[in-house]
Amino acid sequence: MSASRPACPPALEVRRAVEAGRATASELGLQVDDAIVIHNSDRVALRLVPCDVLARVAPSGHLADSEFEVEVARRLADVDAPVAEPEPRVEPRVYLRDAFAISLWTYYEPVGSEIAPADYADVFLRHHAALRQIDLDAPHFTDRVAVALREVNDREQSPELPDSDRELLSDTLSGLSAAISIDKAGDQLLHGEPHPGNLLNTRRGPLFVDLATCCRGPIEFDLAHAHEEVGNHYAGADHGLIHQCRAVNWAMFSAWRWRRDDQMPDRGHWRVEGLNHVRAALDRCGLG
Repeated sequence: MSASRPACPPALEVRRAVEAGRATASELGLQVDDAIVIHNSDRVALRLVPCDVLARVAPSGHLADSEFEVEVARRLADVDAPVAEPEPRVEPRVYLRDAFAISLWTYYEPVGSEIAPADYADVFLRHHAALRQIDLDAPHFTDRVAVALREVNDREQSPELPDSDRELLSDTLSGLSAAISIDKAGDQLLHGEPHPGNLLNTRRGPLFVDLATCCRGPIEFDLAHAHEEVGNHYAGADHGLIHQCRAVNWAMFSAWRWRRDDQMPDRGHWRVEGLNHVRAALDRCGLG
């Protein structure tokens, strides 16, 4: 589940992004004979070979997010966090080329199968401990909820959202996020969107990627992105709070799917599926 992913770039933009990533790495002295697109969403992820570097290429309008991601990764690498690290052969920064913001990362070959819940919980514990060691100005998770809520409440931005579902999402986003954030004493830095797609199984062990979503909040907000069994292995987790956060996460996911300009593949399916997950999560909270 990914809460907030804009439309995929069109094919022409992807070709330009690939060329920008290749050219940037080559000019920095890395050998690039080919570029393989391994992911295409709000940004294009390229495996550059034979230098074996991952280039993340985003529209220049995402420059601030890209710079934030590199800064988060740099600080976390200094405290040995289980995260993907910037490419060590070049300066850890964002490069601008042809209206794209390009960051270069170590490429990790995926290994093994699905990460077991106990191992997922262990990497969460280590990641959260590392996040407590760094000082970083990051938004609160409720700031991200507020963006989704504006989309839901703006009929021009979500014209096809039925009134009853608009009310469901609006009430869930506003009511539950307020309830979750009443007591901020336990808030800390979080990954923000640590769903299974953002945790790679590598030879170094499981590593979190996509660090631009770093925010502040309770650890349960992170745990709610993973399978339910993961929270059962995380010592001290508040399972009732996890259920509340899961409802908020699915409500955000649903809000993005009903945006007028959303282009997620199979959007019609995910519009229905997202709302079903919201209702199921509310039932687990006793709020259905």
